[in-house]
Amino acid sequence: MSDTSESSQGGRTSSDSTEIRVVQASRVIAAPADVIFEQIADPSRQPAWDGNDNLGEAPEGQRVRAVGDVFSMTLNKGAVRENHVVEFEEGRRIAWKPAEQGTPPIGQLWRWELEPEGAGTRVTHTYDWSELHDEKRLARARSTQAENLLASIDRLAELLQG
Repeated sequence: MSDTSESSQGGRTSSDSTEIRVVQASRVIAAPADVIFEQIADPSRQPAWDGNDNLGEAPEGQRVRAVGDVFSMTLNKGAVRENHVVEFEEGRRIAWKPAEQGTPPIGQLWRWELEPEGAGTRVTHTYDWSELHDEKRLARARSTQAENLLASIDRLAELLQG
């Protein structure tokens, strides 16, 4: 199985700005898409392979099943995020927008896409903060690079490939 990985950054904010607000990483994992998807769609499993070292814990029993689902996650610093699922295709794609408890999403999107490739699955992880305008969150958003996303994919691969 190929251990090749790719990362890219793309997406510009406006014609007068060159700030990149969409980052992406991709690699092939030697595991079936449905097995990988179970790790991603069950929030309680996510802290074990989070490459941003940002996720603390999530209660059991929140397995995502459809657009419109909301799952909660406690961050390492104690803040709780409600994550609103905005894209969902079982075994293939999931995306959510985080929000503070009881508020609308804050302008970020996390997406996972799985595509069979050879004997494994190409896993693509995207972080899009093109709708984020809260000044106090911009530094953290800017610090999330393709390497952080690839770290999550690599940790997920290590967990699944043993």
